[in-house]
Amino acid sequence: MTTPLTLESIRQAPKALLHDHLDGGLRPLTVLELADQYGYGGLPSTDIDELAAYFSSAAHAAFASTAEHGKSLMRYLEPFTHTVAVMQTPEAMYRVALECVEDLAADNVVYAEVRFAPELHMDSGLSLDEVVEAALAGFADGEKAASAEGRFILVRSLVTAMRTQARSREIAELAIRFRDKGVVGFDIAGAEAGYPPTRHLDAFEYMRGNNARFTIHAGEAFGLPSIHEAIAFCGADRLGHGVRIVDDITEGPDGSVQLGRLASLARDKRIPFEMCPSSNVQTGAVDSIGEHPFDLLARLRFRVTVNTDNRLMSDTTMSQEMWRLVGAFGYGWSDLQRFTINAMKSAFISFDERLAIIDDVIKPRFAVLIG
Repeated sequence: MTTPLTLESIRQAPKALLHDHLDGGLRPLTVLELADQYGYGGLPSTDIDELAAYFSSAAHAAFASTAEHGKSLMRYLEPFTHTVAVMQTPEAMYRVALECVEDLAADNVVYAEVRFAPELHMDSGLSLDEVVEAALAGFADGEKAASAEGRFILVRSLVTAMRTQARSREIAELAIRFRDKGVVGFDIAGAEAGYPPTRHLDAFEYMRGNNARFTIHAGEAFGLPSIHEAIAFCGADRLGHGVRIVDDITEGPDGSVQLGRLASLARDKRIPFEMCPSSNVQTGAVDSIGEHPFDLLARLRFRVTVNTDNRLMSDTTMSQEMWRLVGAFGYGWSDLQRFTINAMKSAFISFDERLAIIDDVIKPRFAVLIG
């Protein structure tokens, strides 16, 4: 018998997560405790409930400002000042990474790629390598703790370069140094407008030259040119968000759909789209979950995946993201399984590892739910 689709039953389903920022997923209590431990006095509140409300309300305020200011992504990023400020020591990086795995495992995420920008965590003197080492140790111990509790989860990392800075080649080299220690890829993130991905071509060429994988934040706060550059010039393996690909898709009054050349290429090449519905609403990339292009792209068989982006700022989990899509578009278990397998197929680990998780974990556990 098919298990009824509810938020609680979705929590029991296995999930694969490709787009989750470490500095966007802290527990509010952890932010408070680390701020107290390291003497950071910049928090907007030291009350746990008020602080939690601040992080989520700041994201919603970003959306509210969209029409008036057109700078919603920048507003959305403001709270990261506080989370990054308390992640400046090996102990803090380790703790945040460990708790990240605990929280994902509790939501039955079985595979996750968690990204962070090492260059943001050097204010207290850490080197790039020390930042990565501390985070990887936290992820590894988080996996062990989950296993001891009977939960399977595999966590790998992406190192991110800030597109507004000039350290992308250095961060790409960092990704290669740690490629056999838990880092499976590279990413650029930050404000899109005025900072096209082609500014970082040397980093992407370095990754390709080392047979390494990378994703690019593109088509979130900026349009088709950002996606075109990411694919055509940079050679992105995946797209972070990519919602503006819908601008290259025309729907006729009779329901017919015409894909432009860029949209056709993205679909033909099976380029994965790391979509983050709640975050996309809050940054003003789309107006509501119901108007998100996720469903159109899913129906057209683009390789869409479901992601959290920033669990603290968007007050979300993978289960909640899936539940919101179910509410908006009427998806069933087979749809959620397809999106999960899409993500697992698109992971930056080896084919054998991907296949094992799909065949031995995801499909059997969905089979129980589908009945």
